[in-house]
Amino acid sequence: MTETTPRPRKSWGQNFLIDYNIQRKILDTAEIGPGERVVEIGPGRGILTTGLLERGAEVLAIEIDPLLVATLRQEIPSPHLHLIQEDALQYPYHQIPSPYKVVANLPYYLSTPLLFRLLEERQRISRMVLMLQKEVAERLVAPVGEKNYSVLSVMAQLYADIRIAFHVSRGCFRPRPDVDSSVISLTPLPHPRVSIRDEALFRRIVRGAFGHRRKRLANALADAGFPRDQVEAALRKIGLDPTRRGETLSLAEFALLADTLFD
Repeated sequence: MTETTPRPRKSWGQNFLIDYNIQRKILDTAEIGPGERVVEIGPGRGILTTGLLERGAEVLAIEIDPLLVATLRQEIPSPHLHLIQEDALQYPYHQIPSPYKVVANLPYYLSTPLLFRLLEERQRISRMVLMLQKEVAERLVAPVGEKNYSVLSVMAQLYADIRIAFHVSRGCFRPRPDVDSSVISLTPLPHPRVSIRDEALFRRIVRGAFGHRRKRLANALADAGFPRDQVEAALRKIGLDPTRRGETLSLAEFALLADTLFD
């Protein structure tokens, strides 16, 4: 980019990748091939955008900053780049022809809501390769019972295979962020990892169970609005100890509890 490139805006969490070795590793992890359709969220100054185009991708880049959009249009005048100035949380992803990949350095302050938004579109997405705050990446892959195991762990692992591809040092960005980063590879599953009769109810139960991590399961779900007598009856029926905490339940146990409460 040139001297006229807009300065990073703190309010939009702009930390721009500047390391071309990391760019290459991200592109290799995404296994980009000629003609592939790729959605990039937050192209920033275009280091990933340029790499995607060099590998022959058709890129739809969603950027909220109008100054960056104008700069990218001027400096990357490619017919294979389609720049959209919009909030990525509100963008109608269902309008994009599928399948497509998502390759992005997500704004850290929006990474969790963006992940949930993208998981809603998982049946249209073949792979996501995302730069995230290291803490969020570790939550995504955390197994049951670990301190990082959370609502995000359960919901992401329900719908996808996830691995941490590599970690990225703070010095690979300008401005330098205050947190460490990781790149994850997330491949949506054709069907949820465990069978669930009502996914909305499952989500409510998971959120309720983690709403007060130190509370016993029966108390946490009662606080989340579930009738205590029904919760305790369901737990007895499936043989789950009501004194357990939500962080000790596996995907299969959450699914069994949700199906029992559904009945």
